[in-house]
Amino acid sequence: MLGALLVALPARGQLQESRSNWAVGVNGGVNLNSVSFEPRIKQASYMAPVMGFTARYISEKYFKMICGIQAEVNYSAHGWKEKIEDGSGDTYHRQMNYVEIPLLAHLAFGKDGNRGTRFVLNLGPQIGILLSEKEVKSDPWNPDQRANGVVQQYGYMADRKFDYGITAGAGLEVMTGIGHFIAEARYYYGLSDFYNNSKKDPFSRSGHSAVVGKVTYLFDLSF
Repeated sequence: MLGALLVALPARGQLQESRSNWAVGVNGGVNLNSVSFEPRIKQASYMAPVMGFTARYISEKYFKMICGIQAEVNYSAHGWKEKIEDGSGDTYHRQMNYVEIPLLAHLAFGKDGNRGTRFVLNLGPQIGILLSEKEVKSDPWNPDQRANGVVQQYGYMADRKFDYGITAGAGLEVMTGIGHFIAEARYYYGLSDFYNNSKKDPFSRSGHSAVVGKVTYLFDLSF
């Protein structure tokens, strides 16, 4: 029995392999945005850019799963585009520009090394600070014709600058001699509201959501 235990201990130790791999780089892509309003506002997807810097640290490999953390600092445009169907011919969208910081658990499955491909998963919290916002609306402008009567959003800028939520994504990483190339799709769900939401306020819910498509380039750091 003692012999069996001595064999099992080294085998168990090999399940987890330590790493200390840093990589940094840039990312860019698009957000397909919408806002969860209550009362509801009918919307089409609003496309806007996202771009920024990425840092990743791989800490260990456990079984066949590569584990680490990933942080980003991004300029990201959110907002909404209204689908106005009251016959007025009006068009409207709001662009809201944020600095965003996702802090993500990073998991990868596949090739371990500096050549090949692997499947990646990223999941974690995200915070944002509103920098600016602007309304773009048609001329002429006839909001009094809205069939649902929801017009309080026009000219009403955000009450709250701080945004937070959760984000999750999956993608494919290609490792080459000149760095790592990652294509990824994510979904962001905002847990906060950018308008005040007390009983006396016009909206009880005003939270961002976005489907994000992005590419990232990383290069390894040596210490």
